[in-house]
Amino acid sequence: MTIDQQLTYLRKGMAEIIREEDLKERLVQSAKTGRPLRVKAGFDPTAPDLHLGHTVLLRKMKHFQDLGHTVIFLIGDMTGRIGDPTGRNVTRPPLDQAAIDRNAETYKHQVFKILDPEKTEIRFNSHWLAPLKWEDVIRLTSKYTVARILERDDFAKRLKDGVAISMHELMYPLAQGYDSVALEADVEMGGTDQKFNLLVGRELQRDYGQQPQIVATVPILEGLDGVNKMSKSLGNYIGITEPPEVMFRKVMQVSDDLMWRYYELLTDKSMEEIAAMRASMHPMEAKIALGRSVVADFHSAGDADRAAEVFNSVVRRGEIPQDIPSVPLPEEVCGDGGIRVDKLLARIGLAPSVSEAVRRIKARAVEINGQKHTEIWLKDPPAELLIQVGKLWRKVV
Repeated sequence: MTIDQQLTYLRKGMAEIIREEDLKERLVQSAKTGRPLRVKAGFDPTAPDLHLGHTVLLRKMKHFQDLGHTVIFLIGDMTGRIGDPTGRNVTRPPLDQAAIDRNAETYKHQVFKILDPEKTEIRFNSHWLAPLKWEDVIRLTSKYTVARILERDDFAKRLKDGVAISMHELMYPLAQGYDSVALEADVEMGGTDQKFNLLVGRELQRDYGQQPQIVATVPILEGLDGVNKMSKSLGNYIGITEPPEVMFRKVMQVSDDLMWRYYELLTDKSMEEIAAMRASMHPMEAKIALGRSVVADFHSAGDADRAAEVFNSVVRRGEIPQDIPSVPLPEEVCGDGGIRVDKLLARIGLAPSVSEAVRRIKARAVEINGQKHTEIWLKDPPAELLIQVGKLWRKVV
């Protein structure tokens, strides 16, 4: 690719690049010297599972890798102990070390579903933050004013509303910014809600005599409701480790308008290709293609085909109702690495008794995730079950 073509490739799906002319110059210098750019993105290990909202950033990191550059997947095991205040109107509790270690291991396994391990450095910011002495921390704080820190929207709002801001929260942007100094980052990426912190890193690098990093932000992906950002706590997410059928069905729930935004942020299709699809394809056809693409990214093409077929047989031809009751999986029906289906049906109201549940199973009257189920045990069950017995439905989560 020419430098301009590389910029076009990197610009797609970005919210903002500060400054684009600086990025162009870095790309030119990289081509001349053969030195790959160092592209950093930080992830605080606050939850063990990644969802598609996280992959918007990971996909753009992969695009830098496609152009030959090095990506640094930074696990904020030290900043995670502070607790990122971004987007919060109250102090966010820090994680304990055991939770951080657990979540970090899970992240390391998941990110390589997208990133190229040969072009990825996995780093932990405790390696340089933990050894800092008190005088080092004081020197770091001297490089930024309280007034500048309080310009952050969330801090300014909390200050105005009289909501407490702890001193350790004021340190968070400085700690994140120092990561860029320690890693000598050429580019730092993050969501639009991280813009302030990324700019702090740019300024600290200048103070430490380094060339200031380019700041590249990506949009925050809306969840299935099309309103709030994708979030596991809001239940509007698609997890990248969820079963293929669940992932596909969730993609099919998004609105037709939101679907095109998903195409832009969750696929490698160019804006020209997306525009052509929008002009020529029926929305349902386009959405099925999107579902296949998402499932194939995190499972396989075969899994995507099977998930599409399950959706067609269960939802499109079977007309699944929209108001299926959701019920938690009862602990007493679990054992031996599986679920006792007869007990489950009786427990969640799909059969009047266990014996009647057995009869319905043997009569092939029970479907689980679109497939006839004729066994008493369901081995290695997926995270979510959609069960139909006659005209009765339950979603077990």
